[in-house]
Amino acid sequence: GHRLEVAANVATLDDVKAALASGAEGVGLLRTELLFADRDAAPSEDQQAAEYTAMAEALGRDRRFIVRTLDVGGDKPLSYMPLPKEQNPFLGLRGIRVSLAYPDVFRTQLRAILRAAPAGNLHLMFPMVATLEELRQAKALLAEEQQRIPRAVKVGIMVEVPSAAVIVEQLAREVDFFSIGTNDLTQYTLAMDRGHPRLARQADALHPAVLRMMAMTVEGAHEQGKWVGVCGGLASDALAVPLLVGLGLDELSVSVPSIAPVKAAIGRHRLSECSELATEVLRCRTTAEVRQALVQFDEAGAPAKVLT
Repeated sequence: GHRLEVAANVATLDDVKAALASGAEGVGLLRTELLFADRDAAPSEDQQAAEYTAMAEALGRDRRFIVRTLDVGGDKPLSYMPLPKEQNPFLGLRGIRVSLAYPDVFRTQLRAILRAAPAGNLHLMFPMVATLEELRQAKALLAEEQQRIPRAVKVGIMVEVPSAAVIVEQLAREVDFFSIGTNDLTQYTLAMDRGHPRLARQADALHPAVLRMMAMTVEGAHEQGKWVGVCGGLASDALAVPLLVGLGLDELSVSVPSIAPVKAAIGRHRLSECSELATEVLRCRTTAEVRQALVQFDEAGAPAKVLT
């Protein structure tokens, strides 16, 4: 009797169509970066509005369409938005910080999103928010553009850094929803570059510290009546799906090929079993213990007790 929405991570209109054909119930993450890549200048407001509108129309008004604002910096530079050379770009200008540093580009994208909003059930999401101040600055720019284009949209943020998880209750008073980006949340929680040749295997989203950050996010958001999804790589891992259900996630946004396997994984278990699994897993001390608990659950269909 418990329903969990399975949405898709997409970048193009073709991705949207493929997601719908595969059974997606919406788009949980539109990566708008592709529109900005491999160009000499940022796309115009008209170009962006046309792209977002076409995707919204393909989804229809009954399917949620979450558009993430430009997420560049770090490992995703743009030639026409030169960022200063940084000793550690992953801790510098990334995500929402880049948008706030280039307000003209940001405002153009916000206007394009607002223009597309009437075509469907469009939600707007800010990436890499670490502080309440960053969120308020972004919302202030959005409010100014809404004076020009008076369209209401739901506003959410990505939870990708530990600070956002820790202050989630304060953030939840000012947004409509959250989506956890498990790839970056893992990287920042463990202080391990997920692309590092020697550390990548240890940068595991099933580390107990990462899972507790996720549990903290869900609990704090739900206390304020706000829903939480996951759009990071962990959502596409069928082995982890029962755990995510048990942690209380409301939506899983996954890669298009993962839609069917994830739906199947959700349908195999009862909510009570998944909740019990989550309780046991949150007692685990190591990633190996977490994985062992998930494998045992997958094989037995019921959670095994974790020895502490």
